[in-house]
Amino acid sequence: MALPKKKKSKAKRDTRRAHDAVQLPRTATCPQCNEPVLPHHVCPECGTYRGRTIIETEED
Repeated sequence: MALPKKKKSKAKRDTRRAHDAVQLPRTATCPQCNEPVLPHHVCPECGTYRGRTIIETEED
């Protein structure tokens, strides 16, 4: 099995890991209720998607 001949520096190691950070999901706002919602998903608050009611929800 091959082994490295020289030790990698901390800068090289950290540069390689620069893209591994966890990112928050992007959100859009629902045009009906202005709640945050994932893009291309039905709004969990009002149940609409692209102006149509998909899921009937209880409204108080």
